[in-house]
Amino acid sequence: MARLAQLSDLHFGAHDPRLVEAVERKADELKPDLIVISGDFTQRARTEQFKEACRFLERLRERGHEVIGVPGNHDVTLHDVLRRFLSPLARYRRFIDETLCPFIELPGVAVLGINTARSLTFKDGRISHEQIRFIRETFARIEPDVVRVLVTHHPLFAIPVGEQVERAVGRQELALDAIEEAGVDLLLAGHAHHASTHHASDLVTRAGGALVIQAGTATSTRLREQDQSFNVIEVEDGSVTVTVESWSGNAFQAADAQRYERRGGRWRILRAAEPAH
Repeated sequence: MARLAQLSDLHFGAHDPRLVEAVERKADELKPDLIVISGDFTQRARTEQFKEACRFLERLRERGHEVIGVPGNHDVTLHDVLRRFLSPLARYRRFIDETLCPFIELPGVAVLGINTARSLTFKDGRISHEQIRFIRETFARIEPDVVRVLVTHHPLFAIPVGEQVERAVGRQELALDAIEEAGVDLLLAGHAHHASTHHASDLVTRAGGALVIQAGTATSTRLREQDQSFNVIEVEDGSVTVTVESWSGNAFQAADAQRYERRGGRWRILRAAEPAH
């Protein structure tokens, strides 16, 4: 079994320190094989905010946790126009990770992160032709029975959030072709501050059979209809269990768990699952 903890939209600079501490305690309790952070480490890409995020990552790693992440649109410098266009993610590279598209293999699971943050947009994301080739080439090297996980900050699909819809990334059509050809099983993203799980084919008619897993904000005070939360994803023997760990006011607690099994090229809901711990 492989256990992933998916955090997103930390927004250091607009965060609650109690939630940061609670995430660290819960990570120690859950003991995930990998912590995946799907973007927006900071609120305004300021140096001190990146330093706070860096200290958070250092504490997790000192506790023995493996961590990878991708940038979000809030990690691109906003007000410094020159820096925004010449070196938009320089601070991210300095304090978080030099690699913008990280890759890691666990037993039975391969996780690839793709940077969708761009300096030309303040909010929306985009994927490049080079990144699309990289997705295909990376997963082409993976054994067929390995679960393929693609992590982005912006959702690759238009995601319903309450009565609104969060826009998909630019070049969505090309991205859809790539994930279907690469056999991607799980699509992890954030950005909307709203936890949800969907079948890709329910969102876009011509999509493949991937399971779309959206994470809420783990530590930010900026909410959209939901309390803070993060996801725990367990992969075992052809099944995936997604558990939402929601903030209760004192701690993160398992609020919802759902198990899926891959049948006929599509993830099928089996039953409400037991929490991950």
